[in-house]
Amino acid sequence: MSREFQGYIYLTLAMVTVGSTVIASKVIASGLPPFTATALRFAVAFPFFLFLMRWTGSRLPRLSGRDWLILVTQAGAGSVGYTTLLISGLSLTSAANAGVIIGTLPVVSAAISILLLGEKPHGFLLLAIGLAAAGVFSIAFSPAAGRGSLVGDIMIFGAVICEGLFILLNKRLGTAIPPLTQSALMTAIGFVVAAVPALFEHHDIGIDVQSAVAAVIYYALVPTVGGFVLWYAGAERVSGAEASLFTAVAPVSAVIFAFLFLGEAIGLNQIFGIACVLAAVIGLGFASLRRNEKA
Repeated sequence: MSREFQGYIYLTLAMVTVGSTVIASKVIASGLPPFTATALRFAVAFPFFLFLMRWTGSRLPRLSGRDWLILVTQAGAGSVGYTTLLISGLSLTSAANAGVIIGTLPVVSAAISILLLGEKPHGFLLLAIGLAAAGVFSIAFSPAAGRGSLVGDIMIFGAVICEGLFILLNKRLGTAIPPLTQSALMTAIGFVVAAVPALFEHHDIGIDVQSAVAAVIYYALVPTVGGFVLWYAGAERVSGAEASLFTAVAPVSAVIFAFLFLGEAIGLNQIFGIACVLAAVIGLGFASLRRNEKA
């Protein structure tokens, strides 16, 4: 098996774990408040990241006050904001809808760069934005979507924007931080940020709490730690443009898992929505490949 093909396998598995976070979050939403679940997720994941740092010899570089401020903002938006909005949104909408919406992340990230960094959009990107928007609108404003579902869809999209801001802020760091070290920092800072509002949440002990806690532990160990390891194991074997194509696996796996594990019905609106999102993400990936080949 070639090194490149190994990379494809690792990247696929990494994105499958990302898709599974939608299912885990749906289970979590039925038994735990969002900030409590988020704090627990980071508390479980942090020791494993510390172990990986020690094992690989990864160290924290000297950071400026500005970089620390960016890291705290990143943790608040990308780590805590994303997780809490995803869990909150899934208490109102379906996992299949959420799977379609989270698939727009690469397109939303590119759009944020245009709006906030003034980057010049190219034709492929504008087309991708249009396709992704059509995909989201097809589920958010479908005849079957009720008011609660629409609010939930908006929360999921808010989670995607938070993750897009995380990616944008990463470009503003003055010091390069190794990915493993940054992940450890995000879990540590994210725990502190989430733990404060978690203290004021109302905690009901219901029949779904045990399943919710199990889902949080899964979220912490498999998608958070395992997904990180798989993604970077794959990314070091292929080009960045090739790796970006595999982000399309996440929404597909999320919708399939919603059908298999939650028994959710997949309608024409979801099928059309995910087709639009896939076309947008894959189109962006191939456009990036072409630009790299020309360069």
